[in-house]
This record gives sequence, C-alpha cells and structure tokens, in this order.
Amino acid sequence: MKVAIIQGRCTDNATENRQQLFHKIKEAAQHGAQLVVLQELHDTPYFCQTENVDNFDLAVSIPGPVTDLYAQVAREARVVIVTSLFERRAAGLYHNTAVVFESDGSIAGTYRKMHIPDDPAYYEKFYFTPGDLGFRPVQTSVGRLGVQVCWDQWYPEGARLMALQGADLLIYPTAIGYAADDTPEEQQRQRQAWQLVQRGHAVANGLPVITVNRTGHEPDPSGQTAGIEFWGTSFVCGPQGELLYEAPEHEEANAIIDINLERSEQVRRWWPFLRDRRIEAFGGLMQRYIDGTTSPA
Repeated sequence: MKVAIIQGRCTDNATENRQQLFHKIKEAAQHGAQLVVLQELHDTPYFCQTENVDNFDLAVSIPGPVTDLYAQVAREARVVIVTSLFERRAAGLYHNTAVVFESDGSIAGTYRKMHIPDDPAYYEKFYFTPGDLGFRPVQTSVGRLGVQVCWDQWYPEGARLMALQGADLLIYPTAIGYAADDTPEEQQRQRQAWQLVQRGHAVANGLPVITVNRTGHEPDPSGQTAGIEFWGTSFVCGPQGELLYEAPEHEEANAIIDINLERSEQVRRWWPFLRDRRIEAFGGLMQRYIDGTTSPA
C-alpha cells in the first residue's frame, strides 16, 4: 500500500490551511497514494498553548461543512484520508477527534482522543473532553486503521487494544515539540523517546506505525513563553520497528511510502506475542497503581 504523510506548518487562516492540504492530498493521489495521513489539528495553529474561551470558536461539527470539504477531496482524489479536527459536540462539550474519510467521500469512522495532557503550553484539558468511543479500528477499503491521537501514542495499552481488534496499521496524528528552556540534549532525548516508544508499539504488536507531526515555530499568543518549536520527524516504521521513512525536524515534508502489509503476517509467525500473552495474569492493569491498598488480581 502507498501511504502519504503531510508534515507542515499552519497559518492563522484555516481556509488557507485547508486549501494547501487539499492541493497536497490531490497531488499525493496523483502519485499513487491510497491513504493520506495528516497531522494533529491541522486546520489551525496549535491553540492549546493558552486557555482562551474564544478558541472554542475554532471547533467544527462532525458531520458539518468542514467535513463536507474533506469528503469532497477524498471523493475527487479517490483516497482514504485520516484527518484531525477540533469537534464541537455540543455547547461546552468538545473533543479532539480524528475523522477517517473513505475514498468515496463517506465518513468511515471517528476516534476521539482518549488521553488528554495538561502541561505548560499543552493545556488540552481546558479544551477537550476525553474520548468515549474506546479503542476501535476503523474499517476502510485499504484496511483496518488503528487511529489514535498524539498523547495516546505514549500508552501501549491503546496500541494493543487496536491490535487485538484486527488493526492492520497503527496511526497517530501528532502535535509535539521542544520546550525552549530545555537543553538541546534534553530536547533530543525527548524526541528520540517519542519515536522509540512508538516503534516499540510496532514491534510488540507486529504492525506498521504511521506518525505525522507538525513542524515549525508557533509563538505563545500570551507572550508568557517562547512558544513551541514543533520537532517534525514524522515517520513510518514496519512491524519490526524498522524505519521506512523519517521526515526532517524543521522543514515541511510530503512523502509517499510503500508499506508491505503482508510482512505483518510473517513477523507475527516469527514472534507470536499474541499467542503467548498470559492474559489471566494481567488483572492488575486495571488498577491505577498497585500498592498495599490494592490487589494485583
């Protein structure tokens, strides 16, 4: 399967950002892409650097006029598209939601971000209600897509649950970058850990992983911090964690990567982790923490 990733910068004009994406999606399709994966919250700058109620105006209804635009592009280009949108579910109820469009323009499925961070410059708990759709792959014409979003990518449980439900790929739209006050050494440790943990999901589940991050500097609207330097480095790896593609840190990148889905079958025969899991001994995973007041049953 030919997979396209689009790593980019965002302006303050959502309409212009979408038009740029539409052009790049259609161009990728012309070069044979069957699946196009976009970065997290790709229509706007990363607005979660501050807590501002006016930013809720950026949210869109699903379905709605914005999803109609992406549906039209998917239909015209004949590609499956993984998008990442700020969903207005109701007044005062918002989600960080991935919407997967089938190549005929229909919505194949959605995923609402489950793990919501709350860190300096990443004030997502102010904006997003944790997802309530669980970890369920989305069935498409190119396979079952195990889509999660950004902070979810650090948690092996979500990747495993997607794999246990027949996902063919693990996909993570992302927005993550460097804190200006960290040393260059610490910045690189964080970036490498981010990639390493996801390559570990590929190995542990015998599945390819597609991760698309944004790039470029985005200032803090409040002026209280130096903003975020998004570290790019979007990547695709195979079912043994082998890197098939890695984008640069500080540049936009559009790439088409060939993924051999049949390799997952062979790798799982060599390394049958799903067969050998001692599921009867994993009850403790349902605990927040195991200490003298809880049972590891």
